Amino acid sequence: MHGLRIISMPDDYHRQVRENADSELVDLAEFIPSITLDIRYATAANLLGRPLYQQPKAYLRRPAAAALRAVQAELNAVGVGLKIFDAYRPYSVSVAFYDHVRDETFAAPPWRGSRHNRGCSVDVTLVSLSTGQELSMPTDFDDMTPAAHADFSGVPTLALLNRAVLRAVMSRHCFEQYPGEWWHFDHKCWENHDLMDLEFQAFG
Repeated sequence: MHGLRIISMPDDYHRQVRENADSELVDLAEFIPSITLDIRYATAANLLGRPLYQQPKAYLRRPAAAALRAVQAELNAVGVGLKIFDAYRPYSVSVAFYDHVRDETFAAPPWRGSRHNRGCSVDVTLVSLSTGQELSMPTDFDDMTPAAHADFSGVPTLALLNRAVLRAVMSRHCFEQYPGEWWHFDHKCWENHDLMDLEFQAFG
């Protein structure tokens, strides 16, 4: 696989967790009960038009999950919360995306892999706690136009404000925004973890 080290056996993953608790992939719905999930890759409503996950789940490495829980707490204090579109993503799914898109801006190439594959990236937006509705953002999730870029300016003022709030709060908790996608954030711990190609059942 392009010379990459990729964890593809559950036993190897569980051995890493025994050696380092921070390697554990945490179920976000259990770890942050107030969080909203919209896992489109478990449905046909995605770029490939078919389900790519067997379960509508979202997982992050333990340090990233703890940071995201702190983000949620800060947002909840002002009546806002997070909606998660995706988190850990198996390497093979990233390969399928790249084969379809063929654009490194919106899909990690197989020879590099994605920080999603390391369980350290999350795709998020903001929702109102009172209504459950998404707040205005520059584009929908997985939009592949320049408007999706993190610094694109030609969008309504409210969307720019909401995008700035999301970036500011995520940044305070050690998440860095990926420049090509306003919704994509990488936790600083990504360099500590291997790429993986495991189904969600391996983490149960």
